[in-house]
Amino acid sequence: MEHLTLLLAIVVVTALVFDFTNGFHDTANAMATTISTGALKPKTAVAMSAVLNLVGAFLSVEVAKTISKGLVNEEGIQPEVILAALVGAILWNLVTWLVGLPSSSSHALMGGLVGATVASIGLSGVNGDVVVTKVLIPAVAAPLVAGIAAMFAARLTYRIGKNADDKTTEKGYRAGQIASAGLVSLAHGTNDAQKTMGIITLALVAGGVLAPGSNPPVWVIVSAGTAIALGTYLGGWRIIRTMGKGLTDLQPQQGFAAQTSAATVILASSTLGFSLSTTHSVSGAVMGAGLGRKGGVVRWSTATRMFVAWGLTLPAAGLVAAGAEYVARQGDWGVYAVAAFLVASCVGIWLVSRRQVVDHTNVNEVSEDDEPAGVVTTAIAAVTPPPAGSVAAVADEDLKTTIPTPASTDPAAPPAPAAAL
Repeated sequence: MEHLTLLLAIVVVTALVFDFTNGFHDTANAMATTISTGALKPKTAVAMSAVLNLVGAFLSVEVAKTISKGLVNEEGIQPEVILAALVGAILWNLVTWLVGLPSSSSHALMGGLVGATVASIGLSGVNGDVVVTKVLIPAVAAPLVAGIAAMFAARLTYRIGKNADDKTTEKGYRAGQIASAGLVSLAHGTNDAQKTMGIITLALVAGGVLAPGSNPPVWVIVSAGTAIALGTYLGGWRIIRTMGKGLTDLQPQQGFAAQTSAATVILASSTLGFSLSTTHSVSGAVMGAGLGRKGGVVRWSTATRMFVAWGLTLPAAGLVAAGAEYVARQGDWGVYAVAAFLVASCVGIWLVSRRQVVDHTNVNEVSEDDEPAGVVTTAIAAVTPPPAGSVAAVADEDLKTTIPTPASTDPAAPPAPAAAL
């Protein structure tokens, strides 16, 4: 019983570490567009997001129930399985953070849980219908729904404000972005903090502390909400750069449309108990909003790398978790070995990240390696005449009127003055 108590303590601490990584990994979901458009200063944005993540953690437990009571069968699950699942999820979070890719922390956790469960008791331990209906289908539908909604919302905002003063319009939409970013943060706390609550509850059930079917205790809700808020405050600056500048260039109107659409999808899924990826929802909304502005560009090479990461999340986290479960089940030394491996890996990834630091001071800087607009987009822009009255059109007219006139054939005539460009 002493070993079990120590193991449970290790599992709970590891779950809170995952929650912490979830916070800084997914800060970009709420604040990337707000930071990139200048609606809020970076540190102010992450502080606001942290507070609202904490508040959101107390609003519902439906997603926690999906994780603790629906994804896998509680009977036969040992605490070692939960520990292994968390190891797979944490390492995937950190690897994708290191390369700046906005992958799903939710799917990393669920992939780790499925992989560890299969390694422990076989496929019978996984509820396949729940995986399909509440994980896989929302994973595909969420970015599509949010993207389409954001694209039409962006077009509508431009249509409504086409005759308004540009400065006044941008100021209003920046204020709207702040409100919608707060809504996304609230939704993120409602959805993602609950996943850690669910995994800790499942561990307590597996350890015999709680009866099967129990809801998360209050201390679990408080600790999970606090951990994700602290992680959010640190800011996942690498992923914020990718989401805010790497996928597309957003104006305040598009940022408002993207965040409002994503928040609506996330809150609706939380109410229904779908363990939705906020990353998928927000990424889809950002791309949709990018296409919602005439002449807007989505950097598809960045998007493709992101899609590949999405596809690898479940199997990669699952394979690491399966290996960790095999070692952990060997006894005390196995548990300690897995814990030591996790700590060493985290430290190693952090040291690698120090080679090129991204923080609040340079998060909006565009790297020289960032993808250009693209051949097709550049070609279309080159052959499309600028609209009348635009800056380009005025400059073109000025150029025509300032071309130097041919010199007079009279050798005594003074030279024609050069036009000032």
